[in-house]
Amino acid sequence: MTATDSSATTSSGASGAATSASVDGAALAAADVIAAADRLVDTLAAIDDDGWYSTIEVVRPWSSVNPRLTGEFSRTHAIRRYLHRELEALLRAGARVTARPARPALGFDDPSFFASLDEDRVDARSKKLFLFGPERMGLSVDRLGHYTGTPAEAFQRHVLFTNYAMHMEAFLERYPGAVRPDHDVQMPAYHHVTDDGDGVSLVNIGVGPANAKTATDHVAVLRPDTMIMIGHCGGLRNHQQKGDFVLATGYQRFDHVLDEVLPLNVPVIPNHRLNTFLLEALQGTGAEYRIGTVHTTDNRNWELNQRTTLAAMQASRSVAVDMESATIAANGFRYRVPNATLLCVSDKPLHGSPKLSAGAQQFYETSKRQHLGIALSAVDRVRQEHPEGLPSQEIRSVDEPLFGGPSDT
Repeated sequence: MTATDSSATTSSGASGAATSASVDGAALAAADVIAAADRLVDTLAAIDDDGWYSTIEVVRPWSSVNPRLTGEFSRTHAIRRYLHRELEALLRAGARVTARPARPALGFDDPSFFASLDEDRVDARSKKLFLFGPERMGLSVDRLGHYTGTPAEAFQRHVLFTNYAMHMEAFLERYPGAVRPDHDVQMPAYHHVTDDGDGVSLVNIGVGPANAKTATDHVAVLRPDTMIMIGHCGGLRNHQQKGDFVLATGYQRFDHVLDEVLPLNVPVIPNHRLNTFLLEALQGTGAEYRIGTVHTTDNRNWELNQRTTLAAMQASRSVAVDMESATIAANGFRYRVPNATLLCVSDKPLHGSPKLSAGAQQFYETSKRQHLGIALSAVDRVRQEHPEGLPSQEIRSVDEPLFGGPSDT
């Protein structure tokens, strides 16, 4: 046993030697915690590199309800900073953490790989860190690279989603050194990378709830601290104007892509603190805005068949309509990622002001920098006031343990 009270053993697997490590946080001096967390994460990465899935076991002596948490992992490199932060917090609280090989990793072409991806077989209440099996982690890391043109390792703790290229232009003006795709892809991503991984990533998901679901299905595996939608919307109220902002306080889910896995009777709301930061940033700019429900539809041409959609908008008192926000929010809820929505009105379909190309370009040039700036101001507040991540009680199940210290059950 070393001075950091961590013991390492070596076990043999099908592909050779694989390292295990165990650290008792209760026996650590405060100055040794960071190095101990480093060792645990290095062990997990080495297990990955050796062609194995890993297991993390956490024994929490303070918890009478959830004293032991365990789960399998893969692709440690993609979530290294998140794992280090969480394991460090556990060690400081006095947990004992063990990292060891679990089983040989499956190839994507292995017939048993497909069956392992079925989320219906996973107890999603088990832990926000353990929501995904190692097969799903591997697939999502691979698909993020495919869809966004950038490696999963480039993604930062804060992720913005947009449905317009003009926000990408504003992002690159602000961060000219951002990591970016080197070829055309379906949902290009751009990353302002920081040494601590608490920078900002922007993904242009394009139009529609299918893309919004695809992107957030895979980004959620990286366990970001925040997800914010900064797209455009149709304003539904008389006194809204093009260029006004909409801060969502709730969603009417007519996107349909998640109905089978998250019933419509489950309330989905933005993270309260994140919304507060966005609201204060909005007020600081003097911009015109409204708060309220956003109606998200899967029908871009709903104006051609109005009766059902209009009745729903009126019943919900919606202030805006779009095609992505509720999807991102619902997946954020499912996967325990704090999220919010800040939209900008680009047209008023009910008031004789549709989205037409001639006027759109002028609007885009006027709004894009301010829109991005408001979202980034809110991210700055999160980074400064909640460096360990936003509280997420509203997306935690009643019997779901948090991944933290002695205040947890």
